[in-house]
Amino acid sequence: QEQLVESGGGSVQAGGSLRLSCAASGYFYSSFCMGWFRQARGKERELVAVIARDGRTRYADSVKGRFTISQDNAKITLYLQMNSLKPEDTAVYYCAAGGCRGTVMVGDKYWGQGTQVTVSS
Repeated sequence: QEQLVESGGGSVQAGGSLRLSCAASGYFYSSFCMGWFRQARGKERELVAVIARDGRTRYADSVKGRFTISQDNAKITLYLQMNSLKPEDTAVYYCAAGGCRGTVMVGDKYWGQGTQVTVSS
C-alpha cells in the first residue's frame, strides 16, 4: 500500500530554519513526481514546491530563494529545506505524489498526513 509519512515539523522563531522529510513506501508509478503543499488555518491548500523525475523544480513565488526541495537518489525520501522562515509560513505541510506535466502536478495525488510548522515573530 502506498504511503507517505512526513516528519521534521515544529516551532521556530522567524529567521530560523527547519527541514521536512517525507518517506515514501509502496509502489508509485515511475512517472510520478513529488511535491510539498501547505495549508494555513482558514486558507486553501497551496503548492510550495515540486520536483520532477528529471530533477527540475518549481516553487511558489512566496518561498523562492528560501526553500529548497530535493530527493535522495533512490527517490524514496523527499526533503524540504526551509530557511529564513517567516510567520506567514506557518501552516500544516503536506507531502504529495502524483502525475506531472513538466513540473506541474496533475490529477489525483497521494497525500501524507501532514506536519505542523509554526513560525513565531
